[in-house]
Amino acid sequence: MSQERQAALKGNPITLVGPELKPGDSAPDFTLNKNLLETSSLKDFAGKVKLISVVPSIDTGVCDAQTRRFNEEASKLGDNVVIITVSADLPMAQARWCAAAGVDRVVLLSDYKENSFGKAYGVFIKEVHLDMRAIFVLDTNDKITYVEVLKEMTEHPDYESAISAAKQLI
Repeated sequence: MSQERQAALKGNPITLVGPELKPGDSAPDFTLNKNLLETSSLKDFAGKVKLISVVPSIDTGVCDAQTRRFNEEASKLGDNVVIITVSADLPMAQARWCAAAGVDRVVLLSDYKENSFGKAYGVFIKEVHLDMRAIFVLDTNDKITYVEVLKEMTEHPDYESAISAAKQLI
């Protein structure tokens, strides 16, 4: 039985599918696309602190700003932290956007095939098959230490709290 809860898109109700993850939970594994043929999973980032920034679509204003902000912060966090941006955009669209935006410190991964990340992390939006804006911070043992799943898709996350949560693990 799938778990569902409500959120909003411009004030209109949307349904999030999957578990409501909390600090202390073990992070679910994932398989996301780096490009059309290659995939990446949680184990590819073993031993690192992971800040996972989830955006509905890289081609929207808030998602663009969110990804650019974390790209700027990445160099300040050092080599023991990886920032991963997950969206349901096609990998080619992600690569095009990164090239145009000059984003080179954030790892962009695509949840387009099966939305398995969204469903495992409880951020899959049933009505539009995208992932809800969210931030997850995982320690080096893949325990979740910080979670923010926005209630309104068009709002910005709390960047400072997410970055602070990652810094506490370094």
